[in-house]
Amino acid sequence: MNFFEVIKKRRSIRKYKEKPVEDEKLKLILEAGRLAPSARNRQAWRFIVIKDEKIKEKLYKVSKNQKFLTEAPVVIALVGYPTDYVSSNGNVGHLVDLGIAGEHMVLAATSLGLGTCWVVAFNQEKVKEILGVPREGHVVALITVGYPDETPHERYVKDIKEIARLNHWEGPPPF
Repeated sequence: MNFFEVIKKRRSIRKYKEKPVEDEKLKLILEAGRLAPSARNRQAWRFIVIKDEKIKEKLYKVSKNQKFLTEAPVVIALVGYPTDYVSSNGNVGHLVDLGIAGEHMVLAATSLGLGTCWVVAFNQEKVKEILGVPREGHVVALITVGYPDETPHERYVKDIKEIARLNHWEGPPPF
């Protein structure tokens, strides 16, 4: 599968087969995140791999009806630590960095025949407590990983002419 096929194929999967994710595939997913660029190459992140059913159940209980957290074979918590870097344009470094690392991970998973879903609807403090994340840490997302047991429909994507502009906010489309 070429890169653009992977991008087109990636979907949010909320139903998984009862099949474990092989460690070799999980290592490749984590490696994809590890290799992501980060501000000042700080790599201010930690990836917590959750396989324990009791922990996944606790995460579900502090999320907003994300039952599939308990059904996915693996959940990866993307945690920023430390969270003190803000770029000169005002972007919070760990949020951007973990967005990039997380996307690397979900695309890697897709290329390996796995499904994923970003989860951000959860109680931050309770998730930190469950996972033992220090006070200074920030859980950016939980990503479920497993073999898909559904095939979501193709999603609507705006035409490039609707979202891209040449040289200026009010400029014409570039193509």
